[in-house]
Amino acid sequence: MTDTSTTATTSNTPNTPISRMPNPGEFVPELSDISAALFRATGNRSVPRTTMSLVHLRAGQIVGNTYLTILNTAFLRKAGESEERITAVSSWQDAPYFTDAERAALALVEATLQPAPHGRERVTDELYAEVARHYDEKALATLTIAIGQINFFIALAVIGKPQPVTSLADQQWD
Repeated sequence: MTDTSTTATTSNTPNTPISRMPNPGEFVPELSDISAALFRATGNRSVPRTTMSLVHLRAGQIVGNTYLTILNTAFLRKAGESEERITAVSSWQDAPYFTDAERAALALVEATLQPAPHGRERVTDELYAEVARHYDEKALATLTIAIGQINFFIALAVIGKPQPVTSLADQQWD
């Protein structure tokens, strides 16, 4: 794997760093504790890790963030997911590759991140009931935390603009 910290540049200006800010963890060291706590909370195995990555990939697509889409695509590839499933996340509604439970989770992240139709709730009672049909109380709480987790990282990704990486071990910040 190449070190993206020295090779990644913007398309218009060679050798220009992509990141807008340095690693925020250098200035707010508590960030690593928050991040670790979120990963522990969502790693309780009540929701398949693949479903979490599908939800996080869809969130990255919705907000149009390359860092999040590349990272979560890499997680899915490492988990052995097919290219068809990964590619179809952006059009999951009519793709034949997802279980009903995965569809419910994808619908929930979309409802959470996208504006509600005028005068309606983002997460309707019908959507909540559909998600609850596929996930027990612990899993539903975990899925909700996973959506909150990606929302937490969306702010860092769209404001700070870290380097697109395929592993959290890679250099993400200039």
